[in-house]
Amino acid sequence: MEAENRQPEPMMGESLDTREALERPGGVRAALEAVLMVVDEPVPEEHLAAVVGLPTAAVRKLLNELAREYDGYTRDGGTIPVRGFELRQLAGGWRVYSRAAYSGIVSQFVVDGQTARLTQAALETLAVIAYRQPVSRARVSAIRGVNVDSVVRTLAQRGLIEEVGTDPVSGAFLYRTTAYFLERLGIGSVEELPQIAQHLPGLENLHDFDDASL
Repeated sequence: MEAENRQPEPMMGESLDTREALERPGGVRAALEAVLMVVDEPVPEEHLAAVVGLPTAAVRKLLNELAREYDGYTRDGGTIPVRGFELRQLAGGWRVYSRAAYSGIVSQFVVDGQTARLTQAALETLAVIAYRQPVSRARVSAIRGVNVDSVVRTLAQRGLIEEVGTDPVSGAFLYRTTAYFLERLGIGSVEELPQIAQHLPGLENLHDFDDASL
């Protein structure tokens, strides 16, 4: 009788009911994988927990298990990756990334222009914003000694910076770096920023500028 009452397996291409999919053995892990494969920015644990209906701590445990599984197995004191991708926690969330070891191969399939490097001017402007945020364009221009309007627009279009309110005195728009910026640098917060200003011509004394001097 049990065999007669058993629900038939869905055919290829047929979707499962959400609850049915989560209740299957390994269903929650599979659901997390399905979400992580389609996101284009790191997803917070709390968001993933809400989607699958589990406590955040339980989801965090599953995510760490998946990360270890993707990392492969240990042999002779080192980890042997068995997948071309990895699950990493960056910029306040989790996302699947291709492994750095295969970046040369992956880059062959990237559309021209998507990996265009930032100019020196853009890098210097981004450094000022990163280390002085939130900051207005006028202050960035004062620090760099040149007009940065077009560069700021470029950085915003790239998703590296964003507007974050206005200056209470001047009313000028203030800018800060984004989660995408943290993701690209591979860090979790701006507190982890490396001290690179001294390596950028013209910005050696970046921290000598204070609000009073501008």
